[in-house]
Amino acid sequence: MTKSRKARECKIKFDLIVSIVNRGHSQLVVEASKKAGAEGGTILGGRGSGVHEKSRLFGVTIEPGKDIILTLVPRDDADAVLDAILDEAELNKPGKGISFILEVKKVAGITHLLDEDTREKIDNGL
Repeated sequence: MTKSRKARECKIKFDLIVSIVNRGHSQLVVEASKKAGAEGGTILGGRGSGVHEKSRLFGVTIEPGKDIILTLVPRDDADAVLDAILDEAELNKPGKGISFILEVKKVAGITHLLDEDTREKIDNGL
């Protein structure tokens, strides 16, 4: 019986950097993360709902749009990528956004990010 591909798991530890910025500013985050070594990111649309997020125009409440950027990086690179995002997107300034790191328990479908030796080891079940 052959080994199930589902049973294999990547031994490299990854973190997910989640960045939430005002709509239209996601490219700053993606470019900064790439310069720091990330492969790229996934951009999702969102809407702010915090107490400081709402503004009014002619008596109508406006909830500003947000970009949510998901960046999966090897754990060893996470701090450097986060620092680059903070600097480039100026997230230390009020109203610019937020970014944080989540530990990823398992990943699948990212063998293109692994070097050839690591891919071979995974394929051979090592």
